[in-house]
Amino acid sequence: MKIGVIGLGSMGKRRLRLMTEFFPEITLIGVDSRKDRQDEVKDLFNIQTYESLQEAVREGQIEAVCICTSPISHESIILEALKTNLHVFTEINLLNHYYEEAMQLAKEKNLHLYLSSTFLHRREIKLFEEAVKKDPKVTYRYHVGQYLPDWHPWESYKDFFVANKKTNGCREIFAIELPWISKVFGDIESFEIQKQKISSLEIDYPDNYALVVKHHSGIIGTLNVNILSRVAKRDLDIIGEQTQISWNGSPDGLYQWDEATKEMTKKDLYTGYMDNQNYSKTIIEDAYLEEIKEYIALLKGEITTTLYSFKKDQAIIELINQFEGDLA
Repeated sequence: MKIGVIGLGSMGKRRLRLMTEFFPEITLIGVDSRKDRQDEVKDLFNIQTYESLQEAVREGQIEAVCICTSPISHESIILEALKTNLHVFTEINLLNHYYEEAMQLAKEKNLHLYLSSTFLHRREIKLFEEAVKKDPKVTYRYHVGQYLPDWHPWESYKDFFVANKKTNGCREIFAIELPWISKVFGDIESFEIQKQKISSLEIDYPDNYALVVKHHSGIIGTLNVNILSRVAKRDLDIIGEQTQISWNGSPDGLYQWDEATKEMTKKDLYTGYMDNQNYSKTIIEDAYLEEIKEYIALLKGEITTTLYSFKKDQAIIELINQFEGDLA
């Protein structure tokens, strides 16, 4: 099997690193228009690189791709890959106006169309889901925030996709969090929202959102999303008569009420985990690896369904469009 990784920035290198380590039998090829990124990846992973997908297909005979470029570029690359008869893995897209065409193309050509939703692969999410199924009469409070200039400390926030209103920082946070929130608490039925820009950041979109959300399950929660927090935050409380869960987003920060001991007890879901010092402590590599495993199992025909899909994401992006209102 030959897989082309398109986009050799931080996410592309993450996917290459994990596939190189855990799937050495797969031949990997890099694609990026930037020569410096090509050279870096050649040195790091000892693989062939190309300037364009067309060149990679012509010379490399690839069967599938992982698209790790800026979300605003995904439309043209996804459609080109499908038209070239390649299976597709893509990082989050943030825009969905082309989804129907992409899904139809994949169906006609019998190709796999895989969409990343990394947090669905976290073990903590499974624990939340099981707890809420056991005790559905709960509420929750969730705060997600990180100061935008700290997202990519090696470059200016004005130089990558979060500077663009169409693919802005708060929009990306919603696209990361809403799939698992909807899975755990149920699809969102209605919401009340307040949003504002209170920072001095050179952006033309809100940097702070506060929502009260009602799910079809009847669960009501509060959600605060911002790109202001100087300390990176994922701060969750799930609260009910029989349930109390607190999580700070890290693999070491999960606590659950123990009725027998009448206290919060630490839950260790990982015997070990992979992290990257370039990112927040709430970001671990294990979930990214699980996505790759799922994609490769799909390509090998070992599975036929996945945790997430373009169809599910279509609804999530429509919801984010409603959150943004006239910004969308």
